[in-house]
Amino acid sequence: MRIHFTGVAGAGMSAAALMMRDAGHQVSGSDADVFPPMSTYVEGLGFPFARHFDAANLPADLDLLVLGASAKLGGEDNPEVAEARRRGIRITTFPEVVGEATRARRNTVVAGSFGKSTCAGLMAHVLNAGGHDAGWMIGAISPSLPATGHWGTAPEVVLEGDEYIVAPADHRSKFVLYHPRDVLLTSLIHDHVNVFPTFADYEAPFRELLRLLPADGLLVAREHPAVRAVAAEAACRVVWYDTAACEGWWAEGVTYGETTRFTLVRPDGGRLAMSTGLLGEHNIENIVGVAAYLLERGLVTEAALQSAIASFAGIRRRLDRLTRRSAVPVIEGFGSSYEKARSAIEAMLLHYPGRPLVVIFEPHTFSWRSREALAWYDTVFAGAARVLIAPPPGHGAETHAQATFAEILSRTAAAGIDVEGVENAGAAMAALRDLKGDEVVLLLSSGPLLGLPDSLPPVFEALYGGVAAA
Repeated sequence: MRIHFTGVAGAGMSAAALMMRDAGHQVSGSDADVFPPMSTYVEGLGFPFARHFDAANLPADLDLLVLGASAKLGGEDNPEVAEARRRGIRITTFPEVVGEATRARRNTVVAGSFGKSTCAGLMAHVLNAGGHDAGWMIGAISPSLPATGHWGTAPEVVLEGDEYIVAPADHRSKFVLYHPRDVLLTSLIHDHVNVFPTFADYEAPFRELLRLLPADGLLVAREHPAVRAVAAEAACRVVWYDTAACEGWWAEGVTYGETTRFTLVRPDGGRLAMSTGLLGEHNIENIVGVAAYLLERGLVTEAALQSAIASFAGIRRRLDRLTRRSAVPVIEGFGSSYEKARSAIEAMLLHYPGRPLVVIFEPHTFSWRSREALAWYDTVFAGAARVLIAPPPGHGAETHAQATFAEILSRTAAAGIDVEGVENAGAAMAALRDLKGDEVVLLLSSGPLLGLPDSLPPVFEALYGGVAAA
């Protein structure tokens, strides 16, 4: 089958395209207004990729058009969609394609408000490193994996499961289309307020997902009251995990550093020494959850698990070290929600104690731009010495009550934060010229952040080079 992906530089879209190519289909794609790392990643995947939308991008013998959900794609007004409709070609979405293609596989859906990409990527890496050729679809890039999507020859498939809706006209959550046998549920904190106005609205698709689990399935879930509440929907075995002592799997004796070490405690009291280069307490939690799932299912030996976790290089944009030769480290986190941003900040305070933390933040997602979420700015930057905020983007602003840039800055300042608005990359660079050299810089966004993830590291290595990052 020949498949074209309109909006292929979306993380899930490109991973789905790779899965379909691995499965033997011919794929192509197009996108516009995209930015690194996904834009450069997709350019290197080896299938036809157009940096604009045009009816001419559709192959003459096209069988299927997969349309991404981003408002920037233009939906029904996209010329590729119009051409597909003119030809009578089926138009669908990537969750539908992935769900249909993997229906007969043993699908493990990694779901939750945060931790999905890291857990799914880590799970795929451990299986791959151990010679278990599972399939996977990861919505982010990991240096430890050959690609974000892989078909695999083993029955198992690891799928990062997003609770966000399939499309503006299809309000099903993506993950309910994935025919789960097992679920790893990492967290449950209200997010995506533009489509889930209340917490009850938000947790409803998670309840639906867990009701899909078969009697012989497995739910591995983080110990948390909100997760406990929805776990009651599962009619299969439930295993719990946490970073503190619990009735399931947990972490004991964590010692943080460039290499963090801890003991993984099994439900039967057995213990296994672990080490990781990932930063933050939340990543210890992620490791415990993945380890619990893989060992409960018997998909990996303890020795193989130890080795693979120690070698895992993490996920791009999830506390990704961008400098190696600067005395002022520049680290990129993924700030798409309050919990993700807060976890990244807490990780910096934990691993760089006593060093002033400078945060450069872009309110890119609908949640961060909503007036209903302005209260997030009251506490999210606690512990930071200084915060620079880029303007919120305007796409999709008409779909919700979007806060202004001035409102965001004012709310942050009212929380007692030393905050400054930076309209462009030049203003951000100028604002950082007065650093003393003992700081650590954290970039937080799910968007392009003025291009700073690419432009800032070489500047810092020139200004503060000669000393390795602590």
